[in-house]
Amino acid sequence: MAERISDAEHAVMEVLWADAPLTANSVAEKLADSQSWSLPTVKTLLSRLLAKGALAAEAEGRRFLYRPLIARADYVSHESRRLVDRLFGGKLSPLVAHLAEQEALTAEDISEIEALLKELKS
Repeated sequence: MAERISDAEHAVMEVLWADAPLTANSVAEKLADSQSWSLPTVKTLLSRLLAKGALAAEAEGRRFLYRPLIARADYVSHESRRLVDRLFGGKLSPLVAHLAEQEALTAEDISEIEALLKELKS
């Protein structure tokens, strides 16, 4: 997928990653608690995602079933790399340092990072 997806499109993708295939109505229902979007808005977002190649749609009678064409893990990996490249010159340690300086890391976060680093070293 060459084009980036917007925050609104990302919300739609999260619904579909969790439970696909879905109709536009089902996507709108699942988003109702977190978004106040109308069905036409959800359909517009689905159309944009189709145009970007992030989704596929299959006709089922008079409605369409939507499913992701990109895996969530692949999307997260791409966006994470993009963030690190754009804000931290491609280096991960300045990101971790920034989070630590902003007190955004809890003791549990630090323990998990230490465990991960230990595992990566062995």
